[in-house]
Amino acid sequence: MLSFDHVSFSYPAYAAGAAPQGIITDVSFEISRGEFAALIGENGAGKSTLCRLCNGLLKPVSGKVTLDGRDTRSVKTSVLARSVGYLFQNPDRQLCQNTVREEIRFGLEYAFAGTGLSPAELEGEKNRRCEEMLELFGLDGNRDPFGLSRGERQQCALASVLARRPELLVLDEPTTGLDYRECMTIMDIISGLHAEGAAIIMISHDMEVVADFARRCLVLSRGRLIGDGPAKEVVRNKKLLDEASLLPPQIVSLALGLGRGFEEIFTIDDMVSAVERAAGRGK
Repeated sequence: MLSFDHVSFSYPAYAAGAAPQGIITDVSFEISRGEFAALIGENGAGKSTLCRLCNGLLKPVSGKVTLDGRDTRSVKTSVLARSVGYLFQNPDRQLCQNTVREEIRFGLEYAFAGTGLSPAELEGEKNRRCEEMLELFGLDGNRDPFGLSRGERQQCALASVLARRPELLVLDEPTTGLDYRECMTIMDIISGLHAEGAAIIMISHDMEVVADFARRCLVLSRGRLIGDGPAKEVVRNKKLLDEASLLPPQIVSLALGLGRGFEEIFTIDDMVSAVERAAGRGK
């Protein structure tokens, strides 16, 4: 579905003698339909830059990014947006309408281009999808988006993206600044979309969220892809995480410290089972 083929990118250095910023160097990987991949790495690793290359917001300096076989350099970003949904880390960069309902409908403006629906059918479908999102997120469609809490604004921005039913969803730190309840609301909805067949690429510094939801991890460090594998293996690879200046999830860190017999622990349930087995052996 999505392919990076030896992709490199850097923003120009505007100040004399300054180094280019947002560097991506010779990155190659593929994302298949239905995958859930987390993109992890230290601050400044190039994660947000890489994600903006996914939907044509940025174009490679060298190499090639293709989406369903289409080179992103030769396709308008508005066209790519029909199949790629993008959630910015800061929802205030994404919201621009006077009400939550208008915000969600605004996200649908380009979703039905070329579908052949009549004006009446188009209006009916927009209304249906909008109300579906309002119910899913529990949002009041008449509220001013900028009068919402941080978590509610994030949900509003995500609702406007999901209303288009993207085949690929790119999420830049979707749970930053949210409390536990808001975080679980967001992630449960994302998981539901994934279960319906959408591919997910998620930037996250929250390794607990990565461990609980992602199936694959791409590890970025200083613009280079230094690791790519099943999430359960990557979050236990201390050498790789150290290279990327990351810490494993707390439950995995505890398991690694316990040593033999606890190597396969990945969740709280795994830990409970391992402790019960250890207690049984001790009797």
